[in-house]
Amino acid sequence: MNISTLNSREILWCDKINYLGIDLIARVFKCSYDNAKRKFYRAFNAVFGKAGRTAAEEVIIHLLKTKCLPVLYYGLEACPVNRDQITSLDYAVHSCFRKYFQRQISLPLSSV
Repeated sequence: MNISTLNSREILWCDKINYLGIDLIARVFKCSYDNAKRKFYRAFNAVFGKAGRTAAEEVIIHLLKTKCLPVLYYGLEACPVNRDQITSLDYAVHSCFRKYFQRQISLPLSSV
């Protein structure tokens, strides 16, 4: 069933809408955090690319907490978050820690 305005213009249906940085999915009130995870990875890679090779662990962790996590957590309180979404968000954070600390472990002893 199509909906039209008073001047006979048809209103198009869509499956997903972005409102204030939060992706809302149609038919069920549910949020999609894929875009937030993408932006989080982009922020982490920017920090890691600039400071990851030379900065201390404490600096990288502080930058991750202050610059990257707010990007991921923006809008979480707007929608109910189910267990699968929490697991997915948790995986994003843990994968960044793995990336950084595996690089630290794989360094040869002569460079430490």
